[in-house]
Amino acid sequence: MSGALAFCGALCWAVLASGPARAHVRYVAEDNSGPTNPIDFAVQVLSEPANAVLFGGFAIIGTVGLLGFVWARPTIPDIEVLRATLAEYDDLVPWMLRLSMGLPLVGAGFAGYYFSPAVESQPRLLLLGFGFLLLFGLATRAVAAAALVAYFVGLARSPELLLAMEYIPGLLAVVLLGGGRPSADHMLGAVASASGTYYGRIDPVNRIARRFGAQMRPYARYAPTVIRVGLGVVFVYLGLVEKLLRPGRTLSVVAKYDLTAVIPVDPGAWVLGAGLAEIALGTLLIAGLLTRGVAAAAFVVFTLTLFGIPDDPILAHITMFGLASAVFTMGSGPLALDRLLSDADSGTGRPAPSEQDLADD
Repeated sequence: MSGALAFCGALCWAVLASGPARAHVRYVAEDNSGPTNPIDFAVQVLSEPANAVLFGGFAIIGTVGLLGFVWARPTIPDIEVLRATLAEYDDLVPWMLRLSMGLPLVGAGFAGYYFSPAVESQPRLLLLGFGFLLLFGLATRAVAAAALVAYFVGLARSPELLLAMEYIPGLLAVVLLGGGRPSADHMLGAVASASGTYYGRIDPVNRIARRFGAQMRPYARYAPTVIRVGLGVVFVYLGLVEKLLRPGRTLSVVAKYDLTAVIPVDPGAWVLGAGLAEIALGTLLIAGLLTRGVAAAAFVVFTLTLFGIPDDPILAHITMFGLASAVFTMGSGPLALDRLLSDADSGTGRPAPSEQDLADD
């Protein structure tokens, strides 16, 4: 238990300390002056005794805490109640995803960029159409699939769209889960399926949609895995490519917003810490370990970014808010270390909190 708390404390401090520097760096800084060799930069930062002690200490505490958690796996009644409560929100996840994909697409259409603020484009009506149809929940699966194709077409022409790669797991999850409720698809489907309705006589797509939904239903259980792994890859990419491999640009962000006044550490430590924190969060998400805790930490960091970097295009980050919220709601899903540990506990017959309470009584 103490090891788990130590790890969580170290992780939260590292995440919060590097919070404002964890935005999409290219959205708020164009200056790429300063160090360009990432290895030389890391060596220079860690050659400072204070930085070496700081990073070494957190590495030790984090490793020991993580191993302690995996070994002890404490059962906390509050967490169990929270999980049961979140399970009741599963039917709202499709709505959550539609909002987190549709709103930024509408914003992109009005602002004149293509998925990412780093890519200027003019097909405004296309993105506006995708966005509003997702918000309404009309032809949801088809629209999400079309938007995903449009993203990949743009990616082939503009590699900068990798900055908005969170659309891939988000839109793919919408294809798997459908529109859910409330949505126009759900309402129109109910009307079309009812006997004696006029709309049911002319509806051209309800049968096709129901058949396709039935085919997708066995794969819907993998939606949490798709979102979790996708969000983890985004974190690793942003931490590695946007920060550690381009330290000069990130240093300009630290200087521009005077982030060393928030946490009084060396600017280089800010950059290195932000990159390593993102990679750590992403790795844990990909592995599916401490999934809900990592998602909660990510959500807090996104919120802090609103205050730390006031001119950051927040609308472009709503996708990240939505994915983190979905991961927190659904948990790790299958193909995750959390699930393996849970199955191992069940196999060894460890009692649930209610059974433990009965045994104590």
